[in-house]
Amino acid sequence: MKVFVIGATGVLGREAVPLLRAAGHEVGVLDRRTTSLFDAGQLARAFAGYDAVINLATRIPLSAKAVLASAWAENNRIRTLGGAAVVEAARLAGVGRIVQEGISFVYADGGDRELDENAPLAPVGHIASSVQAQHNVLAHPGGVFLRIGLLLGGEAQSPPVLVGDGWMNVVHPGDAAAAAIAVLDAPPGIYNVGTPVRKRDLGITRLPALLGRFAASFEVFSRSQRVVSTKLTEATGWRPRR
Repeated sequence: MKVFVIGATGVLGREAVPLLRAAGHEVGVLDRRTTSLFDAGQLARAFAGYDAVINLATRIPLSAKAVLASAWAENNRIRTLGGAAVVEAARLAGVGRIVQEGISFVYADGGDRELDENAPLAPVGHIASSVQAQHNVLAHPGGVFLRIGLLLGGEAQSPPVLVGDGWMNVVHPGDAAAAAIAVLDAPPGIYNVGTPVRKRDLGITRLPALLGRFAASFEVFSRSQRVVSTKLTEATGWRPRR
């Protein structure tokens, strides 16, 4: 299969490209010097002749500025306007499959309940752009949206704190990249990616739940999200290796 990867130099892209090549796929990547993520016409020309597009582009703020809503503006723009341009370009170029990265933090607090892809969402603040990206890609008949858990390991930067003692969905970047490749042949739709673990077992500083409710930037990390990836495993055989 000919697969075009957007975000090839990011945490997930650096894992995905060699996995694709090892599986025998022909890989193309976005050259930002000649092609804008926000220009559907330029993207369509780049996508010509490709069977699938995997969009892993993000701009996650890693410094202390991450607590500011303004620091997420470019990431939101990439997921919403960029994601919409990718879908339109794929339509123009006749690409049959689009895989779009997203996050599982959009789920509402579920306590100890297992959360599948039909569980209620609570997309507030900077995580709301992930839901818009989902709507964009599912408008394509071959669209797949991945709700990926907290990236731990590899080159991922874990958050400095978690709030409370509930559940968190986590995944190694290599396993998340493998999921993006596995769904190239899966039915279109939404798939959770990760493994639920108790926050106390993650080795990350935890704050009292009450404190987290007073900090909007930490609110998502105060939720208990026991997200399960049963649908992905049943559709593709994917399982986390790390």
